[in-house]
Amino acid sequence: MPCSLCNSTTRNFQFVKDRSYVQCTGCKAIFLSSEYHLSPKAEKQRYSLHNNDVEDIGYIQFVQPVIDRIKLDFDTESLGLDFGCGTGPVIASQLKLSGYNLKLYDPYFEPDKEVFKGKFDFIVCCEVMEHFQDPLKEFRLLRSILQTEGKLYCKTEVWDDAIDFQNWHYKNDLTHVIFYNKETLNWLKQNFEFSKLEIEKDYMVFTA
Repeated sequence: MPCSLCNSTTRNFQFVKDRSYVQCTGCKAIFLSSEYHLSPKAEKQRYSLHNNDVEDIGYIQFVQPVIDRIKLDFDTESLGLDFGCGTGPVIASQLKLSGYNLKLYDPYFEPDKEVFKGKFDFIVCCEVMEHFQDPLKEFRLLRSILQTEGKLYCKTEVWDDAIDFQNWHYKNDLTHVIFYNKETLNWLKQNFEFSKLEIEKDYMVFTA
């Protein structure tokens, strides 16, 4: 199967728990083979089980580094988008408590695509990009709705060769279909013409 991000060839990577994974020879992303992707109905049911509570202290602490960085980079006059917000838009909720203005989008739970008619100063994509079955399409969309010098904040676990993929917990979620490493992130920066990429401990920031 060709890479669904950069269209390079892929090679067999690993077969784990009755599922096969391939790795791109170009951008180095790892993919769950498409025949193992969940149907939209099954995917939505699984997301419904996440049931993130906007007042969950543990999850708020989990995303706090992203919230703090947004507050450092932008004031409350800026317009943001929580992309893939799910059932509990925790980051958007916390920022709104501080006076920020954010719109929500989720293909299952906030599916109004009218939000894409505008442009945003910042976009939050928290624990979302690993779910992209068509990552090229999704990143094209995200890049197109960012203002000049806008920022895209992403949070996902980044894979590298030091991680034992067989025992890596992050691959076990049946809705996680793509895994990024630093080479993949740099490919995104270059090919979507972001001016800057910052890879922090808990998140990454692409600047338009």
